[in-house]
Amino acid sequence: MIDGTRKFHEQDVEVKKEYYSSDSTARRVRYDSNLHLYKTKGKTAYWKDSLIISGLVSGHNEPEEMPEVCRKTSLEYINHVVKLEDILLGLLSEALGLKTNHLKATECDKKQVMVCHYYPACPQPELTLGTQKHTDPVFLTIVLQDQSGGLQVMCDNQWADVTPIEHGLVVNIGDLLQILSNDKFVSAIHRVVVKKVGPRISVACFFNGVSTPPKLYGPIKELISEENPPLYKDFPLVDYVTKFFSKPLDKTGLDLFRL
Repeated sequence: MIDGTRKFHEQDVEVKKEYYSSDSTARRVRYDSNLHLYKTKGKTAYWKDSLIISGLVSGHNEPEEMPEVCRKTSLEYINHVVKLEDILLGLLSEALGLKTNHLKATECDKKQVMVCHYYPACPQPELTLGTQKHTDPVFLTIVLQDQSGGLQVMCDNQWADVTPIEHGLVVNIGDLLQILSNDKFVSAIHRVVVKKVGPRISVACFFNGVSTPPKLYGPIKELISEENPPLYKDFPLVDYVTKFFSKPLDKTGLDLFRL
């Protein structure tokens, strides 16, 4: 998967530009640069390019839409990641004291988006970032990264490197799972720094819930009691996503729905 991502991004620009679009609604497979810059009204340009592929498993994507150079690999990889995600949802449900299939039954994994990032070597890394501080507006993120390093997580109010483990994966709790768990799980604050050496390559698989038809999400009722009242209101998924991308990326979206 790392090799397939590299091959796509290191193609001639004339080949890549066939997939270029900054409009996430225009096409399901697209190539973009600074994908958060316009959505979140950011002031900083990031040092990365991205290939975004949505609808891989849910059936909304024809394989022919995907770049041939990484098509077979991407299809195989996302199928493996979805199997892993099923296991993780079961374990997370049990950790909350719920039945193994509880989170799966909420359809929180109904939509998948895979984003293949390419961070070139940066001559002045102190002037920019790969991605600024943020949390993910999803339920769960599974990240594959090469051995370059650069991913950092906020821990005890300071940045800690997430050291790459060969053939290992990073799992991030997203905002929506924090809301469902009523703050029993915490969304990971993270960022990516760039380096003078590169490129760094990572592949993030985001798992989202149901937006069409509208479905309400909020704290799981089995976790609510007089001693543990709900901390968030119920909301349609599209409301959360819309509000998340209408604010600066480094500002949390959780407070928008907190009671």
